[in-house]
Amino acid sequence: MSKRDYYEILGVSKDASKDEIKKAYRKLARQYHPDVSEEENASEKFKEVKEAYEVLSNQQKREQYDQFGHAGAQQGAGAQGFGGFDDFGDFGDIFDMFFGGGGRRRRDPNAPRQGQDLQYTMELDFEEAIFGKETTIQIPKEEKCDTCNGSGAKPGTSVNTCSHCHGTGQLNQEQNTPFGRVVNRRVCNYCQGTGQQVEEKCSTCGGTGKVKKRQKIDIKIPAGVDEGQQIRVTGQGGPGVNGGPPGDLFVVIRVKRHEFFERDGDDILCELPITFTQAALGDEVEVPTVHGKVKLKIPAGTQTGTHFRLKGKGSPNVHGYGYGDQHILVKVMVPKNLNDQQKELLREFHELSSDDELDEQQDNLFQRMKRAFKGE
Repeated sequence: MSKRDYYEILGVSKDASKDEIKKAYRKLARQYHPDVSEEENASEKFKEVKEAYEVLSNQQKREQYDQFGHAGAQQGAGAQGFGGFDDFGDFGDIFDMFFGGGGRRRRDPNAPRQGQDLQYTMELDFEEAIFGKETTIQIPKEEKCDTCNGSGAKPGTSVNTCSHCHGTGQLNQEQNTPFGRVVNRRVCNYCQGTGQQVEEKCSTCGGTGKVKKRQKIDIKIPAGVDEGQQIRVTGQGGPGVNGGPPGDLFVVIRVKRHEFFERDGDDILCELPITFTQAALGDEVEVPTVHGKVKLKIPAGTQTGTHFRLKGKGSPNVHGYGYGDQHILVKVMVPKNLNDQQKELLREFHELSSDDELDEQQDNLFQRMKRAFKGE
């Protein structure tokens, strides 16, 4: 039976770098190591992976393999020393990967640990996001059980040192590996790493030492927050473990849509409908902004799509860097239902529009049209 291609075994391309080959090997070695893998034929697959790595991690062997195939890779194979590893540093990496040596030692389960971070989604009205607000929220949090004072034991019973790990929270397990007999430390599964066992569990918390309660927290929403932004409330997350600090609370902002305004960063966008006569003759109109109504002059002859800017009438910057602007897009509304007088005036206007010498009459006609559309 012919051997599989070494590159195929490691799942890398033929031009893969040394680091890519090493990374692929470490992943597969962890997957197929016979002392940790439950896969069928794991031992054979591990040997296959190791053989492929021995060749492709060695520059000379790799060149011979690329040129002559498996036969070329076997040249000088007997001179590689222990286990086929030509780089003792790789051996150390694999050893650390499985058995926690060097910088990969397991964390002490009894060491203080920070509590979990919590997330709360808050929905705001458009104006609330612009101007900010102060509010109170209620969130479910884990707190120390008052019944057992956090011990997890039924009142009147004792908390004993775990008889299996003798209070260390860890168990030693011996393993036979290709590198010899190795002692591996694991979290004690009898006490879940706490080093303690209770005779009878607390009926309130079920032995966990913690209970869930709803807690009120005052939140200050800064002016100018926008959709998807987060507010971090330090120390309001889950409780710490073994005396560690609590986690943080992250409030995620959701903003309701507004019927008139849209948000683009610190700028506010809106569409302003005006009548045909206002666009043709010009006018001064009131425009709503989040800061109140302001007057806007519409020049005569304004077209649909004309853009106006109201400086400083947008949202405040959430970091305090001034205000954005309000941008207004004009939309000229063409009348749908005209009475006979309005139609006749428009026909007359159309006829006059074709003669450049009748400017004065056009001005008079505009005034008549304006009165007609206003119902005067």
